[in-house]
Amino acid sequence: MFLNKKLFRSAGIILLLILSHFSLLAKAANGGYYYQIKIYHFKTQAQENTLDNYLKTAYLPLLHKKGITNVGVFKPVETDTADRCIYVFIPFKNWKSIETFNASAEESNSFATNSQDYTNAAYNKAPYSRIETIILTAFVTRPQPLAIKLTGERAKRVYELRSYESPTEALNFNKVRMFNSGETDLFDRLGFNPVFYGNVIAGSHMPNLMYLTTFNDKADRDKHWDAFGKDAQWKDLSGRKEFQNNVSKGDITFLYPTDYSDF
Repeated sequence: MFLNKKLFRSAGIILLLILSHFSLLAKAANGGYYYQIKIYHFKTQAQENTLDNYLKTAYLPLLHKKGITNVGVFKPVETDTADRCIYVFIPFKNWKSIETFNASAEESNSFATNSQDYTNAAYNKAPYSRIETIILTAFVTRPQPLAIKLTGERAKRVYELRSYESPTEALNFNKVRMFNSGETDLFDRLGFNPVFYGNVIAGSHMPNLMYLTTFNDKADRDKHWDAFGKDAQWKDLSGRKEFQNNVSKGDITFLYPTDYSDF
């Protein structure tokens, strides 16, 4: 009996590795993107000013120079005064472009002269508390970021970042499969204006997936989610036995774009 349990666990691990392998093969075949989300944590207005100046005059221009566009820079709608944040979403076409850009960003460049208070900050005048980095792989059914189709005022737009954590790696794969089995199609049909869907491969809350949807305003957002909850396709998908208990925690962060964000 003990041997059978060991064999069962070993078979489970092997199956998980096989699923991961084929997921990566499918991703490569579809030319899927990698996404990087950088979260700058800070406390003071002076730090925020320094970060805004650096991102606007140095970091984003360097990304654009390297051919990386559709970079999103956001701030939370509700601010925690003890731990304030700026989110930077960067879409990379492949893993090599992440390595290449991160290496070039560490080197001296002409853009950095515009932000000396960031690049040459003293130890006791750091422009942030910490930097958090999350790396994701795009879903195979949505291998690249999508164009935003909003008509409302930029200042009123709602960008909703969601993170779904799973109890185990296998259940994380299950939740991703649930998205790829019709959940992303439902978002498209109901007009949620998604930016990206991705599975986290490096971060502090794994295993989890993340995605970003966009709305003209708060009322528009609430209307869409109300329709989602009542939709027959969602009721069918969420009621399937195979997709039960695959999320242990869900986090929602409402964001708004900075005036220098690409979208």
